[in-house]
Amino acid sequence: MWKYSAHTNKPSGHRAVKTVLWEPFIRTGCLLLLLLFFLSPAKAQVQDQERLPAPELNMEESFAPSPAKAAMLSATLPGMGQIYNQKYWKVPIIYAGFGTLYYFLDMNSSEYRKWRQAWIARVDGNPNTIDDFPRHSTAMLERAMDFYRRNLEITYILTAAMYLLNILDASVDAHLMNFDVGEELSFGMNSHPLPSPSDNVFPRQSPQLKVTIRF
Repeated sequence: MWKYSAHTNKPSGHRAVKTVLWEPFIRTGCLLLLLLFFLSPAKAQVQDQERLPAPELNMEESFAPSPAKAAMLSATLPGMGQIYNQKYWKVPIIYAGFGTLYYFLDMNSSEYRKWRQAWIARVDGNPNTIDDFPRHSTAMLERAMDFYRRNLEITYILTAAMYLLNILDASVDAHLMNFDVGEELSFGMNSHPLPSPSDNVFPRQSPQLKVTIRF
């Protein structure tokens, strides 16, 4: 306990000691300093946070398309699902593919009808039927007819595959836009020594590709 002594002289001539206790005042002052020390940074931090501008919403990050809706739109009209996913650059590619397939459909269909009619005119047994290809044998007419018929069937299959691929692309693209790729995904290339069968002392250095995926 801290004490302060002050001497005073009484009129009677006796000397008395006056003791003053300073300990309560010192404790109170220390508590006030500590409070000021801890409260000042917190107040400054709150003021800094109040001055910070509100975060702006990123429309690209907040956009989450529905895979089912994208697939339905592409099934209704090819390219609509890609427009819904905001992948506009895919639409010209899709219609260029359908345009190419339509060209081959029309060409193979026209050629198949031409050679089929020529083959029918040859084998119908009617002498009044005009033969437009008298220099071609019946076997050659049949081979040409089968060739364009097969090409026509393949083109139909490719058109159906293009249509399904258009739907699948829209659905998968919407799924990938909703897929959360975290920072744990890592990719690296390292070089590791590989021992040689003929030389066990000095191993050869062979470049290897190491892919690490963490979830």
